[in-house]
Amino acid sequence: MAIPVYAFTGFLESGKTKFIQETLEDPRFNDGTPTLLLVLEEGEEEYDLSAYPHGCVFLETADMDELTEEQLAAMAKKRRVGRVVVELNGMHPTADFFSKMPRTWELAQEVMFADANTILTFNANLRSLVVDKLQGAEMVVFNRVQPDADIMPLHKLARALNRRIDILYDYTDGSTKYDEIEDPLPFDMNAPVITIEDDDYALFYRDITEEPEKYSGKTVCFKAQVARLKREKNGMFAPGRFVMTCCEADITFMALPCRWASCDALPARSWVQVTAKVTVERHELYRGAGPILTASDVHPASPAETEVATF
Repeated sequence: MAIPVYAFTGFLESGKTKFIQETLEDPRFNDGTPTLLLVLEEGEEEYDLSAYPHGCVFLETADMDELTEEQLAAMAKKRRVGRVVVELNGMHPTADFFSKMPRTWELAQEVMFADANTILTFNANLRSLVVDKLQGAEMVVFNRVQPDADIMPLHKLARALNRRIDILYDYTDGSTKYDEIEDPLPFDMNAPVITIEDDDYALFYRDITEEPEKYSGKTVCFKAQVARLKREKNGMFAPGRFVMTCCEADITFMALPCRWASCDALPARSWVQVTAKVTVERHELYRGAGPILTASDVHPASPAETEVATF
């Protein structure tokens, strides 16, 4: 049976330790299951293990750079734990830890913590690390929010990178509130032809690849550049755009497989306007099922004013 791993991410002094302590003390979580509490970041607050039944929670600290899969497996075996709670180091990409997890470990939940007073500064200066944590998390907790604070910048930061993420605001007056701000898409999903403006391509691509069934049977129209698909037979190409998530180093070409009988005549990297119907099918580009386009019209177009799309 796989050992569930509960991962808590965020930068130093973001509130991870306090939340983990309270979670482990909660009777709904603290049911006596032997738990490995793995701390990969040393903050000002320390854990108090006196609140747990003897032999229930085992604290281990480690250096992320020196940690190995074998060490993790040995920790779990030594304590015969049934689950792992890990406080990750905010200055490391989450993949640094996840890539070292033993095969018998399985990520059950990933939560990010952020100080509402500093996270926007972190985003401006350490954008790639903020993106890394928000994109993988199921929930983000914004701590130390003033009761009269404008939460929209925090909301936009989280949802621009992860439309499915749950957002919780933890206010300085002791109250908490889940984010209930609606995020309508910037295009009409009920239109006979869903027209995607140039500035909305990145959002459209993420939405259609995350929830392809929502687009099944619908017709979309967007501007893109022509790309070829490796090992693909004639009659299919990949219209897409270069998209920047956080910085120039992560610019990636994001495209959708598209059937078009005359695609061989389209010059590579040329700009086209594509009108196509969406179906959900298996394709090697997705390693499973994903959106496949069948074009009704593809014609030359002028380049987008901003060639690299952003969120």
